[in-house]
Amino acid sequence: MHVLHVMESTIGGTRRHLVDVARGQHRAGLQVSVIASTLRDPGFPADLDRLEEEGIHVTRIPMVREIRPLTDFKHLRQIARVLKERNPDVVHTHSSKAGVIGRRASMSTGVGVRVHTPHTFAFLFGALFGRGKRALIRSIERGLSKSTHRIVAVSESEAQTMERSGVVPEGIVRVVPNGLDPKRIEGAAPLDVTQFGLDPSRPIAAVIGLVYSAKGQDLALDALAREDLKGLQLLFVGPGDTSALEERASALGLTRRVAFTGARDDVPAVLASVDWLLLPSRWEGMPYVVLEAMAASLTVVATPVDGAADLVVDDVTGFLAESISAEAIGDALYRALMAGKSRRDVLGQAGRARLQGAYTIDSMVAGLSSVYEEALGGGTLGVGAPRAEAENSGTAQAEAKP
Repeated sequence: MHVLHVMESTIGGTRRHLVDVARGQHRAGLQVSVIASTLRDPGFPADLDRLEEEGIHVTRIPMVREIRPLTDFKHLRQIARVLKERNPDVVHTHSSKAGVIGRRASMSTGVGVRVHTPHTFAFLFGALFGRGKRALIRSIERGLSKSTHRIVAVSESEAQTMERSGVVPEGIVRVVPNGLDPKRIEGAAPLDVTQFGLDPSRPIAAVIGLVYSAKGQDLALDALAREDLKGLQLLFVGPGDTSALEERASALGLTRRVAFTGARDDVPAVLASVDWLLLPSRWEGMPYVVLEAMAASLTVVATPVDGAADLVVDDVTGFLAESISAEAIGDALYRALMAGKSRRDVLGQAGRARLQGAYTIDSMVAGLSSVYEEALGGGTLGVGAPRAEAENSGTAQAEAKP
């Protein structure tokens, strides 16, 4: 089987997903090609170089995030030429931009069955785009979904959000959870947190991710300002402009209890240096950082967004906030703080046990292969076997309703 992946949003978890899936599929014996943009993350070109060294065919096309009709049409034609040359069995697109032009290229050439992983639908999060743009994206996605053989959700809760969105035809959603290699996380040496201006004798929670509204760093700061959390410190790790967050921390009197490191490539070491992970997100699909924390046997405190609602079992593998708000995050942080180290260690070990088997690269690769085989064998758009409902997989994902 020959699979060709198309992705523009090569940053953060989507970057990790593409690299792990492509490498895992190649090692499993599939023929793999990749079409990707390298404009977002300065470290991503090196990833593509390594994929090529391993025998994966890579085409670099400078796709852009913004809607630019002339540029997008040019890139669509380039992708169409690659499809004709490579003639893959499956065209697997990822995220919004590549999802549009990659599927349109497949439709125009008649090459490959179309499988799409949205990595969360962009139109569902109001703070990311205005009403008009969201309506346009929703309309485009609804039309393209009718010509897509299978749509992949990276968590059961995300699948439910997709189905409630009203844009996906019945019967084509399949769940293939994100997975990782726990060995990447194990054995990392902790950092000296004094280099960040933090006190190693006081509890520290890490907030790791891109700095923007969907990740909820502002909610974490507002929660930390509570009087009953004055013993807690937060370490913010991730690329992006932190000036507004630093100003907010100063206004809240938190300057000595927070630190901002910017982008780092040593997340395992960061996780080994803190007492728990905090995921204050407003919007997710299946957050890799939660999987990484679980691999590190670290307790997780999270909002009940898609993915986290599947992974974090309250008071079993971590503490799940009741809602996506600073108040609810503060309540969950207080419970983690009061639990004490020995209880948090127990929850962390339970999280690692939950990770093993179900959320590995091998299980992700096997799950995608099943989706491809079904799409190739069935061939009928919008028709598929019913998706099994998982127990207790509700979510409070922001703006999930149509």
